[in-house]
This record gives sequence, C-alpha cells and structure tokens, in this order.
Amino acid sequence: MPCLKKMPGIVDKSHILNICVDDFAIRKRFSYGTIMVDLDTHRIIDLLPSRETQAVQEWLKTYPNIRIVSRDGAMTYSSAASQAHLEAIQISDRFHLIKTLSEAVQKYIIREFPSRVEIPAGKEISEEMRALYDTSNRAQRIRFAHQKKEEGFTISEISLLLHSSPTTITKYLKLRPDEVPEDKKIVREREHQQAIEKKQRDVDEARKLYESGITVEKIAVLLQHSKDTIKRYLNQNYNVVNGHYDNRRTGKLAPYEQTVIDLQ
Repeated sequence: MPCLKKMPGIVDKSHILNICVDDFAIRKRFSYGTIMVDLDTHRIIDLLPSRETQAVQEWLKTYPNIRIVSRDGAMTYSSAASQAHLEAIQISDRFHLIKTLSEAVQKYIIREFPSRVEIPAGKEISEEMRALYDTSNRAQRIRFAHQKKEEGFTISEISLLLHSSPTTITKYLKLRPDEVPEDKKIVREREHQQAIEKKQRDVDEARKLYESGITVEKIAVLLQHSKDTIKRYLNQNYNVVNGHYDNRRTGKLAPYEQTVIDLQ
C-alpha cells in the first residue's frame, strides 16, 4: 500500500476515481474492517467496519465513478468490485504482485532444477584446511589453535579455520600445555572401528563357508545377510572400510576462505 497521508475531513465521492482497498484488524482473529485509499492523493478516504463481500459491494457502490481498484488476491474484494463496478479495472497491489511473482519463480526453480546440486570439490586443499580436517577431537583443536597463534594468526583467523566462535578460541588459548586433555577417540570413531571389525568377521566367515562348499544362498541365511551382500564379501577386491567415511564435503565458501583471511 502506498505511503498514506492524513484522512481528509469531507470526501466528494463523485471525484474518487482510483482506489486501493485492503483489510485491517479491528480485533485480531475476531473482527476485521476495510480501508480505502485514494491512489492519486495517497490519502485514506474511508473506513468500513467489515470485509464481507456484500457489505464491501454496497460500500463501493456509494462511489459512482471508480475506474481502478487495487486489491489483494482475496475473492472478497474481487467479487465485490466486480459487482459494484463492472467496468472498473482491477489490479494487484505492489506487495501481492511481488509475492505472487516470487512464488511463481520458486515453483519454476523447484520444477526445473534438481533438489540436490553437486558442488565440485576444490582442486587443492590448503595446508590450513587439511589441518582442520585432521582435528577430530577437542585436544587436537586446542593444539591446532595454539600452533596457529604462534604462527601469528589472530583469534578471528583461527576461529574461521576451526569453524568456531572467537570466544571458544580464546578459551583454547588460555589453556596451559599441561591443561590440554589427552587425545581420545570420539564415539563415532569407536563405533566405526567396531563396525569394521564385525564386518571383517562376517567377511572371513563367509569366505570360509564358501570354500567349504556351502552355497551363497545358505551362507546368506546363516549370516543373516542378503545374497548380494554375500557376493560382495566373496569378491577378493572387497574392502570393509567405507571409502566415504569421514570425508568432509568442501563448503561453498571454501575457495574464498584464504582470501577472507588475507583481507582481515
């Protein structure tokens, strides 16, 4: 809705040609009214304590010369304007025009483009980024922060490298060497190692049974795996370690990370 000016005291309804109508809350979720604005003067010219179609229709009829009605997408105002002034041109107000356009663009993008867009990894990982990928627990992160501090990096630069807040980095740097905790495998690494060991036992058992003459189908039943899984286990090139484990996907901003550091 355009910038509004003070409502005039007396309105000559025969001179009102181009208007904008919109609803407003008298008591939110309970009762609503309708406001009318003169598009030429940007003044509020009338208020109606209702937004019902019949009431708005009768209200608009009291303005005999309306040519343009700017409104939202509600059927209430569309129907009321059509019945009160059949020849009047109805247009969408600026807010709803942009909103409808944005929704149309969004639907087009969803329809035309895949939900997942592959972002190619950078050709080369910097030494700082490689160090970041290797810092899998808190002790290593603390030592990494101290190392970068000795190399002359600022707290902001270290926080960017470690993807941590400056407050966290400040706490790291306050720790003395004897206060840095010992390295320990995080839960995820421990569970991963246990899964590898279990899978290796299954692989060994599957190959042993197959060598003894037992069919793939029976081995699958005995080990409670699918036939396809047993076939993979029997392949001499099969590796129990998932090649994707702990691989970190390069972020969208990774190519610019060093540039950001240099600009600080």
